[in-house]
Amino acid sequence: MEIRQSGSVPARPAPREYFSGSVWQQAICDPSDETALRALLVTFAPGGRTHWHTHPKGQTLVVTAGSGLIQRRGGPVQAIRAGDTVWIPPGEEHWHGAGPQTLMCHVAMQESEGGVGAHWLEPVTDAQYRGED
Repeated sequence: MEIRQSGSVPARPAPREYFSGSVWQQAICDPSDETALRALLVTFAPGGRTHWHTHPKGQTLVVTAGSGLIQRRGGPVQAIRAGDTVWIPPGEEHWHGAGPQTLMCHVAMQESEGGVGAHWLEPVTDAQYRGED
């Protein structure tokens, strides 16, 4: 058993090559010899968002605070709010982030395959974010 005391895991800025805007990540658990699961607490400032990406084993998001947006490639931009749970199937191109004027925080959980938990693609354009493209 391992207990991580509250405040013992530092938050860090999300990598700029995968995120737009102000986004912070805090590890909940990382893949190891015993598990392929990675979980992160991710906090998005207004307008902050991921780039387009996929997950080889899918992804579950649990929105813990605020409200945000999510879109699968070719689908409409959809609102997500605190208390919502989202399942993204393996290989589905998508992005997620905060609303234009709201913070959004979620727990992101995905398993890795061959040490890879996500395949990152291009940034989400402002027009895509606004649902215009």
